[in-house]
Amino acid sequence: MLLSLAEGERHGYALKRDIARRTNGKVNLAAGALYGSISKMLAQGLIEESDERPDPHLDDERRRYYRVTAFGRQVAQAETARLRELVDIATARFGRPVPAEGHS
Repeated sequence: MLLSLAEGERHGYALKRDIARRTNGKVNLAAGALYGSISKMLAQGLIEESDERPDPHLDDERRRYYRVTAFGRQVAQAETARLRELVDIATARFGRPVPAEGHS
């Protein structure tokens, strides 16, 4: 979600669609999981609700828009560094992954 919001403000359903697109459909959040995650991230200060709204003629007034906070960016950067370190360790131990041919 933070990766999606790093590109700009989004409402919940737009987050759901973007996450599905980024994962080639492998992650398709149900409404409960999506809004539960949004609620937790709001409480943790990772994201905040935006006061800005698109043109009312182009949007549903019930939608809530979210954006990543400065703290959320710091958390995402720390997680990126942690994952990069794990990939470096795995690469050192196992070598670079070889693309699987004929395997799904």
